[in-house]
Amino acid sequence: MNIRWYGSTAVRVLCGMGVLMSPAWADDGGKPLYRISKMVPIGAPDHWDLLTVDAASHRVYVAHGDRVTVVDGQSGALIGQVQGYAGGTHGVALVPAMGRGYTDDGDAGVAGSFDLKTLRPLKSIKAESDADAISYDPVTGHVFVVDSDPGKITVIDPRTDRVLATLDGGGKLEISAVDGAGKVYINGEARREILRVDARTSTIDARWPIPDCESPHGIAVDAKALRIFSSCANKVMVVVDGHTGKQLASLPIGARTDGAAFDPVTRRAFSSNGDGSLTVVGEQGPSGYAVLGTVTTMLGARTMTVDPGTGRLYLVAADTTLNESADPKDYRHRYRVAPGSAKLLFLDRN
Repeated sequence: MNIRWYGSTAVRVLCGMGVLMSPAWADDGGKPLYRISKMVPIGAPDHWDLLTVDAASHRVYVAHGDRVTVVDGQSGALIGQVQGYAGGTHGVALVPAMGRGYTDDGDAGVAGSFDLKTLRPLKSIKAESDADAISYDPVTGHVFVVDSDPGKITVIDPRTDRVLATLDGGGKLEISAVDGAGKVYINGEARREILRVDARTSTIDARWPIPDCESPHGIAVDAKALRIFSSCANKVMVVVDGHTGKQLASLPIGARTDGAAFDPVTRRAFSSNGDGSLTVVGEQGPSGYAVLGTVTTMLGARTMTVDPGTGRLYLVAADTTLNESADPKDYRHRYRVAPGSAKLLFLDRN
């Protein structure tokens, strides 16, 4: 790695891949790129996972323990809960045209549909064990449930709430994202790869190795340029060409990432990191990318989503206390969540 200094700014050129490190602050008076503009208490349960936003209504849906918590993404008002998932929810997908949403019960190995107006659960649909992330493909109208540990992908038709197909990913999988043109991208954790699913045929039509990425978790898609961003446990984000599968960049991020997002207006990608940081990535030419800044969030704020209309970012965190008896390397048990302190963070651009 070459490090060149320009005044007070370090610029790193990584392996000839056109990756630059920019300052951690915006150019306008030294302000961070984003700020926490609101914290909305969502209370117990004291654990959470992925979240998504409906761009039309600006409602934010948070997989929140045994339920999905719904928050007005503008006012911060708590709208309601989708309850009845004792084994724990992990993902949320929305099908606004049908007035329906989907979540999961990971322990039970099922997906569950619910009414977007009443938030009433509708049907339980058998998936596989450890049902986890969920994505909706607008081209086919199908829902894709990632069954993480067994490495399966359950394809559901929302018109009937029936399983159309179950795909074998070949090992443990993580989070998924869609490009809006009929392709679903899934992080292959076991094999350090990105799987591409053709939604029209319900087949895995590409597997792209990402050897620089240990345990890929968060994933986001730039649908216009067709770039895939995967955030990795070894504190890097890799950028992959969605046409060819070629890796274009590897960028430093914070620790314990579990989420990624892409803002189509600012053309920025993000990694939400459990160490209490948000890494902001921007374009540098057609195939170059740079870390534009690191924003302080809250410890444990590891998952995120973005409202593509407003550019507002949403993360979930809670108040924590240090667990002195835990191994310092055991991050999962190193901190205790203060009971009932979970909150939805609103982050806006400065």
